[in-house]
Amino acid sequence: MIFGIVLMLSFQYFRFVPNYLMKKRENKHRILILGASGFIGNAIYKELCSYFRTFGTYCTDDISFSNNQHFFQYNIEEDDIFEILEGIKPTIIISSLRGDFSAQIIAHQHIVEYLVAHRCKLIFISSANVFDAYSKYPSYENDKTLSESIYGRLKIKIENMLLRLPKRKYVILRLPMVFGPTSPRIEDLKTHLKENTAIEVFPNLILNITTDKRLSQQIHYIINRSKTGIFHLGSKDLVHHNDFIKEIINKLGDYKPVFKQVYTTNEDRYLAVLPKTYLLPKHLQLYSQEILSDLEV
Repeated sequence: MIFGIVLMLSFQYFRFVPNYLMKKRENKHRILILGASGFIGNAIYKELCSYFRTFGTYCTDDISFSNNQHFFQYNIEEDDIFEILEGIKPTIIISSLRGDFSAQIIAHQHIVEYLVAHRCKLIFISSANVFDAYSKYPSYENDKTLSESIYGRLKIKIENMLLRLPKRKYVILRLPMVFGPTSPRIEDLKTHLKENTAIEVFPNLILNITTDKRLSQQIHYIINRSKTGIFHLGSKDLVHHNDFIKEIINKLGDYKPVFKQVYTTNEDRYLAVLPKTYLLPKHLQLYSQEILSDLEV
């Protein structure tokens, strides 16, 4: 009798709880971010941790991470990723790993084995460099990958592992250059400006860009909507590398920078990833001028 009354009261409570509270109560995903101490990985962690049970890995000893029970130390060259996967049992893995290329390949092979055996999906942070052998046009989601760089070929190799899986098991995010107020690229610019040393710019390089803030929002949307497949996450417009760097420096202050102009070809060369098949909502799309505003530098 008492059990029946409790059950009825519980039903009445959930019947009138607002939808947004119900969603908050749903522990829909356990998310593991590999490389959560890095620039991109940490931005993603900060975006998701208030909404999902979110965990991350870090490599170098850091008290701010070691005191956080949601962070686990992981050395890609020494540790077995299986131990962390079995301990956390994630439903979504976000790979923003850096480090030794051979170790990255082995780690992702183990992740793929885990995906096959468990109800889990991988969001892999890839790069525009998977197309760096092409130079005459921007690249789209279904274009064939081809790279001349070691870094680009690494990303292609891992992408190909995922493309053999059922589509529901992976999301591949191809990123252009990523900026942000605390990004390594901005910090490097500040150092050159402070020391009055030459800043390399590529006048013939045409590219698109993004920020850590916008990327994190896009990933949040992809998780919420259970999206799968390949996404190109960059600005809708294209810019010349040297022009964009000059605009950033203007935002940083009144400097007289020294530039080293680097020409890899005599003609314009593209390194841009544009969406055609998988478009995000308009509020998550962006232009380069918006990126300068996002930087808040």
